Amino acid sequence: MTMPGAWLGGLAADLKISILFCTRLPLVHSEPIEGRDLARASWALPVAGALIGALAALVYWIAHLAGLPSLPAAALALASTLAATGCLHEDGLADTTDGFGGGKSRERKLEIMRDSRIGTFGSCALMLSLMLRWSALASLADPLPVTVALIAAHASARATLPAFMRLVPQARGDGLSAAAGQPPLESAAAAAALGLIALGFGLGPVPAIIALLLLSSGAGVVAWLSVRQIGGQTGDVLGALEQVGEALVMLTAAALIRIGG
Repeated sequence: MTMPGAWLGGLAADLKISILFCTRLPLVHSEPIEGRDLARASWALPVAGALIGALAALVYWIAHLAGLPSLPAAALALASTLAATGCLHEDGLADTTDGFGGGKSRERKLEIMRDSRIGTFGSCALMLSLMLRWSALASLADPLPVTVALIAAHASARATLPAFMRLVPQARGDGLSAAAGQPPLESAAAAAALGLIALGFGLGPVPAIIALLLLSSGAGVVAWLSVRQIGGQTGDVLGALEQVGEALVMLTAAALIRIGG
């Protein structure tokens, strides 16, 4: 294989790994995916996010064409993302909030986060996340801004994960985040650039800047809480971060379009 061919083949493999990680789409990968593979491929997480957002937008368009009002159409679009991802990030949000809210010590918090059962804190966090995203999409109403918001939110929220993994220490020596390790600097930079492109083209310059500030602030708060509560980040914390970012971008789109209208 020529050098350009090998480079393109590597990009395609990274994209496939990111899609396999983020979704339950039936793609075939010839080799087992290890943590270092996911770290390298993390640049493509925003692309996988954009694919998930586009799928949800398609569901919304179909519901809209079928005559459904924006409220059930938004619920169906949101449900399609849950089905496509297997509630990957929602699970992380629930585990993180259960651990942070229910544990008295660092060790107990980490133990709760490993527990597959969901508690009061996790249930409330999930309901809040779902309600915020559902109501934001429903308030946009028209399929075009809904499409923009979905793709921008899913892409940019996942774009924050590689940089977060590089900047925030790991809370424990095992688990998904520990297995992946620190993504390469070029992967984190590429993911951030793709996230900025998704925000800029999707929301426009001013809304994109506002969304970027909110994403940065949200990541900073999650980082501070994680270090304070458990000494760093885990795979569950990364899931919680994605959920926070997704909601912030959708709310930004909803607020600015409502003001503009």
